[in-house]
Amino acid sequence: MSIHSTKAVAMDESMKWQPGHEAAQTQLARFMKQVEGETKKSFRGYVDFWRWSVENKEKFWSKVWDFSNVIGEKGATIFQPGAHFQDSRFFPQGKINFAENLLRRRDNETALVFKGENRIERTLTFKQLYDQVSQVRQALTDLGVTKGDRVAGYLPNMPETIIAMLATASLGAIWSSASPDFGVQGVLDRFGQIEPKVMFAVDGYLYNGKDVDCRDKVKEVMGKLPSLKATVMVEYLKWDIVKTGAISFDAFRGKYKPYDITFERFDFNHPLYIMFSSGTTGIPKCIVHGAGGTLLQHLKEHKLHCDVKRGDNVFYFTTCGWMMWNWLVSGLASEAALLLYDGSPFYPSGYALFDYVGRHACSLFGTSAKYIDALRTNEIHVADRIEMSSVRLITSTGSPLSPEGFDYVYEAIFPAAQLASISGGTDIVSCFVLGNPISPVWRGEIQGPGLGMDIDVFDDAGKHMPSGKGELVCKTPFPCMPIGFWNDPEGKKYSAAYFERFPGIWCHGDWCESTEHHGLIIHGRSDATLNPGGVRIGTAEIYRIVEQHPEVKESIAVGQDWDNDVRVVLFVVLKEGAVLDEGLTTRLKKSIKDRASPRHVPAKIIPVKDIPRTKSGKITELAVRDVIHGREVKNVEALANPEALAHYKDLAELKS
Repeated sequence: MSIHSTKAVAMDESMKWQPGHEAAQTQLARFMKQVEGETKKSFRGYVDFWRWSVENKEKFWSKVWDFSNVIGEKGATIFQPGAHFQDSRFFPQGKINFAENLLRRRDNETALVFKGENRIERTLTFKQLYDQVSQVRQALTDLGVTKGDRVAGYLPNMPETIIAMLATASLGAIWSSASPDFGVQGVLDRFGQIEPKVMFAVDGYLYNGKDVDCRDKVKEVMGKLPSLKATVMVEYLKWDIVKTGAISFDAFRGKYKPYDITFERFDFNHPLYIMFSSGTTGIPKCIVHGAGGTLLQHLKEHKLHCDVKRGDNVFYFTTCGWMMWNWLVSGLASEAALLLYDGSPFYPSGYALFDYVGRHACSLFGTSAKYIDALRTNEIHVADRIEMSSVRLITSTGSPLSPEGFDYVYEAIFPAAQLASISGGTDIVSCFVLGNPISPVWRGEIQGPGLGMDIDVFDDAGKHMPSGKGELVCKTPFPCMPIGFWNDPEGKKYSAAYFERFPGIWCHGDWCESTEHHGLIIHGRSDATLNPGGVRIGTAEIYRIVEQHPEVKESIAVGQDWDNDVRVVLFVVLKEGAVLDEGLTTRLKKSIKDRASPRHVPAKIIPVKDIPRTKSGKITELAVRDVIHGREVKNVEALANPEALAHYKDLAELKS
């Protein structure tokens, strides 16, 4: 097995990080050695091992089960092919309980640390976590919650959310969540489709130093979800909840004594989560994920790709409306502690998250590319101010991280840590491409494909592209593919979502290209790809160039139908005091032309005050495209700032 050594190979300017001697001690290195011993093979490095993992999927996934110490019965069959890609099943005779695997520790060490901005901080031990899950499980049982029922969470990223989810999963019921900043209609568009029996909610939450009252919203949602037997409210801000008709979380669990949970083990593919598409183009799709596939994929990613282990403290800046919350929580299965945060990452200052994770010796720091961009814009420099040496891995997702973002992270935040840009999504509640601890990190690149994920880049004809930009696809089944969509009995919505473009091949909807280092660059969503003159252009290519100009705070590019073609329109949010005059317009266009191509140059550059984004922080090109064409945005409730759409309506600049 070949592993790079920092001493053996000098780094060039585009190599941002390289593993040292400690790489040989990682779980991935140990796993590879075990496989080498059993197969009598010798792997030349990560890429060679990845190829083996996709060509030998039964052996690989069976070995992941064993190496990760999954609690349950594996069964005799590892992979059962189906008539179609999506009908295939892994571990069809397997039996597990998701919660049992996450509650494997019951000691008095810290399991969860929770911080609510600068006002609230508390901890739970693994024993306290187990005991509270036991209590909530009993309360849910007495309400009649059983296998297959839905339980919803309208909650911040806090311990009670994890407790409620684990209690739900322990019973074989299905968990679904939304963050409390969602409006009433946004919640009803999601929970209304799945008809939950119980909803966990919150009295309010903190954001940017302010108390945000959720009681009226929760009461309205309760009145419009006839399936509810009870609503349980966490008294986060300690407000009076009597008039809401909800039960206090503490009272709900308080009348039960903790006891040893007898975990029933369900089918490997038994439903665990219902997650929702962004919903910016219509009512959100309800994506159903299985317990076994979610568990096994997360264990693989945490242990092998991120080297998460007992003694680590794992942080992800996320809400419960983003799949990274589900990914974070699974860190308990690797026996790590979790650092939870609720509130603005810039309150009371841009150092808020770093002060928090630095005090708690964070091992893995997870965030979004947009947060990194915001730090860079606000000139936050952490490296010389806060002790962050405990962080060995920073992960970034949500949108492509630009090469300049890589530079900034290494210059200003984590000079010695591995930076892993990762990409996947709600569709698979995990990653197709991500980092690994035994390969170098190259500027602007995702390190490579996930083990067991048979990804490729296809052209429009469905052929492999050794170079150039194309569609991200996965050619063979994998355990964490959805088990279906809710209320889609014939699987038509599921098939249309992923298999219409290339029959029998999962088409993920990302516009990307392979690199000479066997990595990947994501250029944006392919459904938002610009298409002037029939040439497809990823929006991220434009953003990374434009946002290097000191006058530009943020940008969004869309295609406008014009003169029997499509023209590129670029909207820019300017920094305070900047003006989009002829000089700046010329400089922006020249930069795009010189650094990308003449095809990338926008026909129009227009200043706006704000850019619409989803609740998870992703900018929404499709919503802007609908607005400028006079089409209705079908689900504004999916947006964090729907008022921003007004800036794009009836613009005179777009009429000539």
